[in-house]
Amino acid sequence: MRAGDLTETITIERASTALDANRAPVETWALLATVRAGIVTASTEEFMRGRGASSETSIVFRIRYLDDLTLADRVVYYGESYNIKDMRELGRARGLDIRVERAGL
Repeated sequence: MRAGDLTETITIERASTALDANRAPVETWALLATVRAGIVTASTEEFMRGRGASSETSIVFRIRYLDDLTLADRVVYYGESYNIKDMRELGRARGLDIRVERAGL
């Protein structure tokens, strides 16, 4: 993996629990890592669902290997949150291809 191919910056966040002003636990997202990434593919598809037409944006990012990344984490790219749907290891811990879909749709 060449450094010149990693032209984007993404943030990886992990769900955590914090206390609000009333000392009640609330779920938040905590920074796990900020990494350089390359976009392998990006697509948007439109689907007909019970509530009407909706679209899904899917992106595959290629990053250097990150050991403790899980499917429960999320990626933030240009201010948009994306849920991690699939990860594939490249070589022996050389890199990862991470397939994400836009969160909240």
